[in-house]
Amino acid sequence: MSAEKSEDDAGQAAKKGIALICIGMAGAGKTSFVQKLTSQLHTAGTPPYIVNLDAAVTNIPYEPNIDIRDTVNYKEVMRQYELGPNGGIVTALNLFATKFDQVMGILEQRTLEHDHLVIDTPGQIEVFTWSASGQIITETMANTMPTVLVYIIDTPRCMNASTFLSNMLYACSILYKSKLPFILAFNKIDIVSHDFAIEWMTDYDALYEAISQDTSYKSSLSSSMATVLEEFYKNLRAVGVSALTGAGMDDFFKAVDEAAVEYATEYKPLLDRLRKEKEEKMAKNSMEKLQKDMRPEGKVVGGKADAEKLIVNGDLPEEEDIGPDDYS
Repeated sequence: MSAEKSEDDAGQAAKKGIALICIGMAGAGKTSFVQKLTSQLHTAGTPPYIVNLDAAVTNIPYEPNIDIRDTVNYKEVMRQYELGPNGGIVTALNLFATKFDQVMGILEQRTLEHDHLVIDTPGQIEVFTWSASGQIITETMANTMPTVLVYIIDTPRCMNASTFLSNMLYACSILYKSKLPFILAFNKIDIVSHDFAIEWMTDYDALYEAISQDTSYKSSLSSSMATVLEEFYKNLRAVGVSALTGAGMDDFFKAVDEAAVEYATEYKPLLDRLRKEKEEKMAKNSMEKLQKDMRPEGKVVGGKADAEKLIVNGDLPEEEDIGPDDYS
């Protein structure tokens, strides 16, 4: 029965477009990767629906369908709230997140019309991955459509074992925080092949040998990290890509298809269960608070039945309609 349900879930997910949330360290080539991804999909005749969430970017090499810069003025946010650059980006994203339910109304429709929704996040990775607004956006999308996190990595920098392990640590922390399908995209393979990184991910001895060549104080820390993290990152889905030449993009799309199936069969049931538990807990807390408010001077006025009678049925005020043209 559960196997049949998983197949049904996979079939339903296949009818919707896949949301690709692209994240990465500054300088990893994230925006260039999004541009190449967009170009490849247009060439294939399946143009994606693109959302830009970086309020501070000046120029982007693609045309987003929804752009945070059309809604929030980053420099004005900095001026009014007396914030620095990073504080301005976080606040701009927070302001955008307050209206994200209306944005989701658009995305839910577009996911039926496009095979891929591409989300470009701020260049400062921690602004999105560890902020409340980033979590709201990620969870909202994951509960509505097949969602995959794409972590873009600067391959040449990872030739240093310590930097490689730092990326693996960050990737694992985001993976277990988000509970979503995850793809490691080793970018810039036109400069350096990612084969060494794949070997380090799957062969501890090869990684340990690379670490042992470092005679600085960092080597002992790196060795300990490798021992602990090996079990977490060795099974991560990883591909090599080049945002410049487009090399490896076929492998990337295969990984995306695999991740979409994984979302439907493994992650969606987990997310549904967690959401149900959260809703039940909130309902219980609300009822307890209501019953507590109905006890003047320690006397119970009414029980659950009386509390339910106090609920007045009525229509919620209509939200302001926002059309796609407002964001394009």
